[in-house]
Amino acid sequence: MTAAFSVFSAAAIWTGWRVFRTDSMVRASFLLLASFLNVGAILVLLLAEYLGTALLLMMAVEMVVMALFMVMFMMNPAGLNPMTMVHQPRFAITAGTVTAVGLGAVAITGDFPDAPVDPAARTIHELGVELLGGSMLVFETAGVTLLATMVCAVILSSARGRYGDDDQGSIAPPLEPGGHHRPDDDLVADDGGHGHMHHGSH
Repeated sequence: MTAAFSVFSAAAIWTGWRVFRTDSMVRASFLLLASFLNVGAILVLLLAEYLGTALLLMMAVEMVVMALFMVMFMMNPAGLNPMTMVHQPRFAITAGTVTAVGLGAVAITGDFPDAPVDPAARTIHELGVELLGGSMLVFETAGVTLLATMVCAVILSSARGRYGDDDQGSIAPPLEPGGHHRPDDDLVADDGGHGHMHHGSH
């Protein structure tokens, strides 16, 4: 268990750091998802199965929806071309360092209460009834709405992009800001309404 905790902790920290080092909003979304998944696994290891599972399910849906919206609406085509992900870096570094040191000090030196739950108590059942007993319709409606949002996002982003229809010879954007367009063999060719991508050697 200690080894698994160490692996998940290191993975959560590394993927969280990579969120701010990548140059794409879509990649950042999935790296943040990976960080949350590792945190959820840590909660499961700490016997907080309900919180860990809820975190896994919620973050999986949320980050996928975020990535889809990035593909649809980012001025940067599909949120995949290089861009800076860091704003006010000095303030961010200072705030992050102070927060990490403060939370670490609390975790190491804090005197946390020890109040074990009676094994006979139906704690999880009562929590589930409290959360979902009167709100099941709301949760189910939200789930269907999110599913419809993801489906519509895929439909809207697949037919027409910022640079033209996907089957009408649209020009691929440059990989570097202010750079040249990709070579001709990387362009989407118009072959009678059935576009396809040619990949040349680089």
